[in-house]
Amino acid sequence: MENIDLINSFSEFKDDKFIDRVTLMSILEEVFRAALKRKYGEDDNFDIIINPDKGDLEIWRNRIVVNDGEVEDSNQEISLTEARQIEPDFEVGEDVSEEVKLAQLGRRAILSLRQNLIAKIHEHDNTNIFKQFKDLEGEIYTAEVHHVRHKVVILVDDDGNELIIPKEHQIPRDFYRKGDSVRGVIHSVELRGNKPSIILSRTSPVFLEKLFEQEIPEVFDGLINVKGCVRVPGEKAKVAVDTYDDRIDPVGACVGMRGSRIHGIVRELGNENIDVINFTNNIHLYITRALSPAKIVSLKLNEDKKTAEVSLKPEEVSKAIGRGGHNIRLACQLTGYEIEVIRDGLAEEDVELTEFTDEIDTWIINEFKKIGLDTARSILEQDIQDLVRRTDLEEETIVEVIRILKEEFED
Repeated sequence: MENIDLINSFSEFKDDKFIDRVTLMSILEEVFRAALKRKYGEDDNFDIIINPDKGDLEIWRNRIVVNDGEVEDSNQEISLTEARQIEPDFEVGEDVSEEVKLAQLGRRAILSLRQNLIAKIHEHDNTNIFKQFKDLEGEIYTAEVHHVRHKVVILVDDDGNELIIPKEHQIPRDFYRKGDSVRGVIHSVELRGNKPSIILSRTSPVFLEKLFEQEIPEVFDGLINVKGCVRVPGEKAKVAVDTYDDRIDPVGACVGMRGSRIHGIVRELGNENIDVINFTNNIHLYITRALSPAKIVSLKLNEDKKTAEVSLKPEEVSKAIGRGGHNIRLACQLTGYEIEVIRDGLAEEDVELTEFTDEIDTWIINEFKKIGLDTARSILEQDIQDLVRRTDLEEETIVEVIRILKEEFED
């Protein structure tokens, strides 16, 4: 393979990967020097001249002329007789420059050189992709579904870069088809081997924050700040917003007339229920707002232990806890306080569920507590089929619990 043929064989990489001329020359010289070092032991006395645009490559070896029989290092020295075969007027002590053809390196060395060049160009390309996407961490990115697997969705962007959405970063109700355009936030970028692994997330709270920036001009402009954002992906989210401009209603601006502004965000997140509340440094008021839509009767704080005891009317308890316990769990995450809900004015004839631990397993009691039912009468007032839908309990288990509770009052 001639020098020019070898250079031309890499023009496709230069064109496809948009490697600039200087970088390509650097990669070529690095690989050629490595090949020379393997062949001759060192490369310090070689000059490599490359013009990748024209496909020109010249390699020159520089040696010193010594008397015949005095050559100790054939890479650094050349005998007088051999030097005069190149040019007849050479004398001892002079420098001789001789062009080295690729054929002199041997066929195997040339094949290895080609493989190394391909690897170096790909490595350079992957490094650039890694740096590009590392700078985009935390930003929204759009790509197209290329392949759907059981635990991961593979996406490809307009430049052919591959991104993935693992199962844990997919909203449960998301459905992906090849060719679909998908938005998410660049969650993490790592180099695995020499290949960048780009994780796109649709479950990260950062994704919701960035959607607020994209969809709500006042947030984008900095007039409204997102102070806190927590999610149960696909189910419920709470976002605390604030503004330095007293003329702006931050919640109203984010929600829009009849929910017009937030509707697009809700739809993007698979109809995730989003509560937008006003942020405040008054922790009493902040917890009260975080437990919305429930209305609090009273609240006791322990700021040292970061706990809050909240009293509510019986009919408000289920609202505070929310379906599956999502509301109270998100309120705890948003405020940073462990919130305990107390039923206010518990009727004397009612009995706390914890009194039945001898007859009802604790995990069953906890299932009822998740949906805001923590007393005997609060369960007896419910429809059995409704309890089956709202809990992870079998109908037979619920029927048995109701039987035990009824016996308590009959006794």
